[in-house]
Amino acid sequence: MADPLEVHPARATALAWHDHLARDRRRSEHTVRAYVATAHRLIDFLAEHGGGPVEAAALRRLQPADLRAFLAMRRAEGLCNNSAARELSAVRGFLAFAVAEHGGEGGVPRIRAPKRPRSVPRPISPAEALSLADEVSDAADLEWIAARDFAVLLLLYGAGLRVAEALGITGAALPLGEVLMVTGKRNKTRIVPLLPAVREAIERYVALCPYRPDKHEPLFRGARGGPLRGEIVRRAVRAARVKLGLSDRTTPHALRHSFATHLLGRGADLRSLQELLGHASLSSTQIYTAVDMAHLLDVYRTAHPRAS
Repeated sequence: MADPLEVHPARATALAWHDHLARDRRRSEHTVRAYVATAHRLIDFLAEHGGGPVEAAALRRLQPADLRAFLAMRRAEGLCNNSAARELSAVRGFLAFAVAEHGGEGGVPRIRAPKRPRSVPRPISPAEALSLADEVSDAADLEWIAARDFAVLLLLYGAGLRVAEALGITGAALPLGEVLMVTGKRNKTRIVPLLPAVREAIERYVALCPYRPDKHEPLFRGARGGPLRGEIVRRAVRAARVKLGLSDRTTPHALRHSFATHLLGRGADLRSLQELLGHASLSSTQIYTAVDMAHLLDVYRTAHPRAS
């Protein structure tokens, strides 16, 4: 069987990009896997498009028409605008890396990205958030796992954490105080307040957990003692929302949206909310103003049936 690098030498650049994203840029494993898969799809497309081996130099000679053809192929495979925009972003990153890595003439072709509809997050109510945590906890077979699941979901809703951030907390966070140090995207750290109810839920889990907390190991453990995986949390939430009759938009990440929306509705300013959520730019936080306005309109329409 032929060596893939001999058939298409440009694949070596994709492998180098993998290492760059993981080691130098410190991107998540999921992001690295998705971006590098896009790079290999581009190489496959160029091989079919050009009818021959793809050299690294070919990456520097691409024209806007080449990228448009690649995106057209991906759209024909069913990609929506959001996914096509992400695909183009990954391709641009890969080509920029190829130019920097190999030098010479050439650059990244400039084409307009597909328009991405600005979706508004769908929060759930405080009562639904607590019902969800209770249902997930009640479904657990063991008391310590029930306490674990309840504590994780309360962290998502009560502190606005991403799932990966909650599961990345180590035993070094113990003993808990009034604030918690969280490591977010790109290894950026931030401090979030820890509500008494959330702190109590975590402490109860720690007291019941059969695995001793280690400051170098994740605080939340799986049934066999390894790190708790995000898919376990998402699967438990999917089962619970069916039993409770909640929308399929009720996900672990929706709890973070709810945290942000409810804080904004109670007068939090956008800059403070940006810091609490760990957003790199204020524009990411501003979307919650649309959520809050949508909520106010719903209340208005309910209170005034003739409102148009």
